[in-house]
Amino acid sequence: MKTLVIGPAWIGDMVMAQSLYKKLIAENPQAGIDVVAPDWSHPLVNRMPEVRRPIPLPVGHGRMGWRIRRQIGKRLIDEGYAWAIVTPRSWKSALIPFFAKIPKRTGFLGEFRYGLLTDVRRLDKTLLDQTVLRYLYLGEPAETRKKPAYVPYPALSVDTENQATLAASLNLDLSRPAVCFFPGAAYGPSKQWPADYFQKLGEMLISDGYQIWIMGSANEKALGDQITDTMGNYGINLCGRTALIDTIDLMPLAACAVTNDSGLMHVAAAVNLPLQAIYGSSTPAYTPPLSTKARVHYLGIECSPCFKRRCPYGHYNCLYGIFPEQVHQSILTDQKTGQQSSS
Repeated sequence: MKTLVIGPAWIGDMVMAQSLYKKLIAENPQAGIDVVAPDWSHPLVNRMPEVRRPIPLPVGHGRMGWRIRRQIGKRLIDEGYAWAIVTPRSWKSALIPFFAKIPKRTGFLGEFRYGLLTDVRRLDKTLLDQTVLRYLYLGEPAETRKKPAYVPYPALSVDTENQATLAASLNLDLSRPAVCFFPGAAYGPSKQWPADYFQKLGEMLISDGYQIWIMGSANEKALGDQITDTMGNYGINLCGRTALIDTIDLMPLAACAVTNDSGLMHVAAAVNLPLQAIYGSSTPAYTPPLSTKARVHYLGIECSPCFKRRCPYGHYNCLYGIFPEQVHQSILTDQKTGQQSSS
């Protein structure tokens, strides 16, 4: 069954949506899956073997883009899709499958989309208590009323040739084990472990014989500079020096990563990199790293999870109460045993 998926708009969600693609292909190996996705995400989608191709959506985040969506839908009529799955819950996200005249159009109830969708699902947040489960549920038969029994973990492919080229061009010393830090979080400071905590942890790890690679966007370069300021040659700030696709290839060269609940956390999980995942205003119950090699640090204090971009009380205790020494010991223990578990 040739299928069109309207993909999510965030890095982490796009990675988690691969679980849906893996499910569809497992059930129908001949299914052709195309994903309508923002242009920035195409290199990411291209690393998902289950997807035939990404389809550009040149509309900025939050914009309606009625005319563009109509044009895309009209162009897709001749593709002969039998099924469309709309992962976002917005009205505008259901327009392309409607204009493409796809006979079966599945999505959750939201913004009065009855005329645009033919298979409208009600979102039971108690039953579907994780983002990945909601994506998988949209791939179930319409009559299903059960939580998906199995979650196939995302697995992004790695380009070893690009990996070698990057390591050489960035002058990375691979003789010393690296720990990746992902200190950013596009959502806001309530999901960001303090920079001085990252810095202190990095100093401890360098004393243990590691080097530190800071990864993130160009917007996080100043943050990376702040963290590596006291690390000398063993603290390398790669923020803004690599594209998203490059981070996919570089991550497997590292021993492990320390990360906020962010898009890069989900990317790292999808390349099987051992993780120390730090949660503040969000909760691992909702968006856990989909990996068997992740150790979660979450305090679950009385005001958590609040899901706010900034701490309503101004204290950020959910983050400040997770100390560098705790994460440091966790890394050493897991590296020694070669095993990871949630805690």
